[in-house]
Formats: sequence, C-alpha cells, structure tokens
Amino acid sequence: MPDPTRERDLAVAAAAGIHRVPVPTPFAVGRVNCYLIEDDPLTLVDCGPNSGTSLMVLEAGLAAHGRQVADLQRIVLTHQHIDHIGLAQILADRSGAEVCCLDALAPWLASYSDRMESDDAFSADLMHAHGLPEDVVLALRAVSASFRAWGAAVRADTPLAVGSTLDFAGRSLRVLHRPGHSPSDTVFHDEATGILLAGDHLIAHISSNPLVSRPLDELGAGTGSPRPRALVTYLQSLRQTAAMELSLVLPGHGDPITDHVSLIAGRIRGHDRRKRKIAALIDQGPRTAYEIATSLWGNIAVTQAYLTLSEVLGHVDLLLAEGRVTESTDDDGVVRFSPA
Repeated sequence: MPDPTRERDLAVAAAAGIHRVPVPTPFAVGRVNCYLIEDDPLTLVDCGPNSGTSLMVLEAGLAAHGRQVADLQRIVLTHQHIDHIGLAQILADRSGAEVCCLDALAPWLASYSDRMESDDAFSADLMHAHGLPEDVVLALRAVSASFRAWGAAVRADTPLAVGSTLDFAGRSLRVLHRPGHSPSDTVFHDEATGILLAGDHLIAHISSNPLVSRPLDELGAGTGSPRPRALVTYLQSLRQTAAMELSLVLPGHGDPITDHVSLIAGRIRGHDRRKRKIAALIDQGPRTAYEIATSLWGNIAVTQAYLTLSEVLGHVDLLLAEGRVTESTDDDGVVRFSPA
C-alpha cells in the first residue's frame, strides 16, 4: 500500500523537477535512490552499482519520465561508495554526459581499482591493530575484493570546489562537503526551494555508518598517521546540516525527510547513549575495540566486522576527546583502551 506521506513528499520534489529513481543493489541497505533533475542540463544524481539489473531498472525509471540514457547531459556523484558510482562511466560513455563530483574525489575515481586496493590494505591494518582475528581479516578482504566489480573507474570532467554552485537554466545547487559516512560525502543545496540532495549523509530509517576510511589524500594515510576520526567528523557534519533551513531532504536510500533537525537531534542522542555504554565497558578494565564489539553484540557476522569496529572506534574517539579514556599499544601491536 502506498505511503501517503512519502507520496506527498515525492510529489513536492517532482513539482520542483526532481524525480526519484530507485535502483536495486546487492547490499543489505537495499535500493539506492538516483535523482533525475528535469532542467538544462538534464542531470542524474548518483547512478547505482555496476550491474545489468541495475542498468535495466534505471533505464525503465528514466523511461517512466519520458527520458533515456542518451538524453543525459550531466551525472553528479555524491560520494565514493560503489552503489552510487558503479554505472557512472557506462552512462557517460553512452550519453556524452559530463561527470561532476567533489574535486578531492576525482583522483580517487580515476584510479578506482588501485584506490580500492589501498583502502582494503588500510582497513586490514586497522583491523589487525584493534584485535580482530586473522581469519576475520582475511575473510573481509576476500568479501571486499568480490564486491569491487560493482564499482568502476570514472573520469570526472568537472571537479567541484566546496562552496561553489552547480548551475542549471532554472536553479543553482550549492556544493557542500559533509564528510563522515565517507571522506567524500557531498550534499547539494537548492537554496531557492530549501531542497537538499543528501546522498548517504542523512537517511531516515537507518543511521548512516561513519566508516573509518582512508583519507582521499594518500599523503594523509601513511603508516603512523593519526587514525581518521570518522564519527567525530560526522557529528560535526550533522550539526552543520541541522543549522540549515531545509524544506525537504532527498536521501540516497529510503524516503524523503521533512524534519531534518529532529532526526539529527535523535541521531546525536543515539551516539551519546552508545558512547556511555562503551565508557562503562572500558571502566571495567582495558579492552581492545574488538573485545568491546563482542561485549556489545556477541558473535559478529564477518560481513559486519568492519562496520562494528568503526562503530566502536568512533565512540571511543569521542571518549578520548573528552579525556575519559586513554589509548596505548601493547608489545604485540594491538591497541587497548583504558579508563583515564
């Protein structure tokens, strides 16, 4: 049965010339929302993973609005995750559309395979440092390698500077960087209507995972570099978005959001609760991040191991910033967290 609230909000977006085209993915998050902007140039925001099924569904979604791939003039990418970028180069080759993304993301997209390999090596080093068993690390690397074909390299024609505008005949979108879920999260704000194209920065039905990711700038990811503080960064991004006057948020997954301030306040409260739970565990004695994760969630599925590690490290980073815990590395190279 159609959800009347969702249909109303999608109708508001459609009245502004923005149409949602949900595309299937092979991932637990389900369909990814691509958005067709009926303006000059005709623009698609995000494009789904590199799969024949996703392409077929996307083509049907465009056809429902009287369009086809060959009509596209611009493709805009919100961030680096494979369910958002996978079809970009295929669509650009078929249509001649220009590809636009955050300027810092363009080199990563151009050398996708090498960057993904470096990202996986970074993740493996992080898992080793925080006590994950070797068999879990090896299994996750294998899973990640098998997923890699859902993405593909992309040539960005138009790198976008933070604060710049993406201009159309009938609107302008302000380019804003909101890192945390990934280093490259970019949102696009139509200041005239208050509509925000948000990618995975904010999702109504699930909390966006602030994954500890290798920085886009390889020079910032070498051995001995500080661990990226993904959750600290993400909370800063959320607070920036909460301060905006928005009428509608169009997310990368799920339904539109009409009360972003309340949603963000709830997310921040949730992270505070998780932080307090982890602080209570560390108060009982020194623990690795993996030990904290198993105390919270028990046996963790291999596919969820890096997600839960990022979750624990994010909240420990908040406790470190508050001076409530300390971090030390044992002779075996494993990091443990202790009460301050």
